[in-house]
Amino acid sequence: MKFLKGYGRILGKGAIPFIGLTVLVLFIIHIYGALRMPLSFVPPEGKIIEIKKGMPISEISLLLKKEKIIREAWLFKLLTRIKYGTLIKAGEYRLTPAINLLQLFDILQHGKSICHRVTIPEGYTIRQIAAILADHGLADREKFIKAANDPALARKLGIQAESLEGYLFPDTYYFTKGVSEKVIIEAMVLRFNQIIPKEWKVRSREMGFDFHQIVTLASLIEKETSRLEEKPLISAAYHNRLRDGMRLQCDPTVIYSLASFSGNLTKEHLSIDSPYNTYRVYGLPPGPIANPGKDSIQAALYPVKIGYRYFVSKNDGTHHFSYTLEEHNRAVEKYQKRR
Repeated sequence: MKFLKGYGRILGKGAIPFIGLTVLVLFIIHIYGALRMPLSFVPPEGKIIEIKKGMPISEISLLLKKEKIIREAWLFKLLTRIKYGTLIKAGEYRLTPAINLLQLFDILQHGKSICHRVTIPEGYTIRQIAAILADHGLADREKFIKAANDPALARKLGIQAESLEGYLFPDTYYFTKGVSEKVIIEAMVLRFNQIIPKEWKVRSREMGFDFHQIVTLASLIEKETSRLEEKPLISAAYHNRLRDGMRLQCDPTVIYSLASFSGNLTKEHLSIDSPYNTYRVYGLPPGPIANPGKDSIQAALYPVKIGYRYFVSKNDGTHHFSYTLEEHNRAVEKYQKRR
């Protein structure tokens, strides 16, 4: 103010308002130019920045300046509060030198963030899916596991089970960073409901099963074989054993119950006290042991009409199927013990 008053004495009484107006005009021109000027200081190949959930405007401004997206943090902060409030969405954004500050505001305000492609293989468990998502930086591993095993969330999504194991449909998804673990889970369950025909639930009741039991059986089939042609045969063997009151004796159910597994299933493992140990308990385990694909669920509902009750791996990705225990023992001797 002393500076302006000094010029006022020199230039006359009307000088101070004139100078103030001039400064204001120049300031507006400066802002207008800054808004329209391309972000030429961004490298030609572009730059990726991540706005984390709950990050305040002041921190976002400093981040953009540090990453050399903007020159003046105070200007971005001021314009954000005046024009856009705090409507900047969390996410991961790819910025190019062709955009200007106005376009940057639009990108951040409307959440035009990068989509990451992630593929969930058939037969993966909740824990394995959580690891994939964590590796892609899309979810916190422990938070995902906790949410997927939350009975309240399962009921909210229409699944009458204690866990969402079995209902996280294996598929290719596109997620942006910053979305919650629950949003990812909801997308996978929604995909499950989209893929599974409604008549399959009718079919399960006609067979004397509820659909949760069918998904459970499908998860066993999924873990036993990846061969499409073998799935209905595996299903037939399990259905026959269930009908005859035999134990399923499914190795993958035992492995699922173990806190850790080295890859070598022992006699001690087969004797553990667990509802998932189908070498000790009769019938199906309490729930799915993995997330099966559509083919395995279909196989559980439509087994081949054949009398197989036993099968053993031939160590080449296929199985030998047997009608009797004697035949099965000979196959075990041939394909397993001699190996």
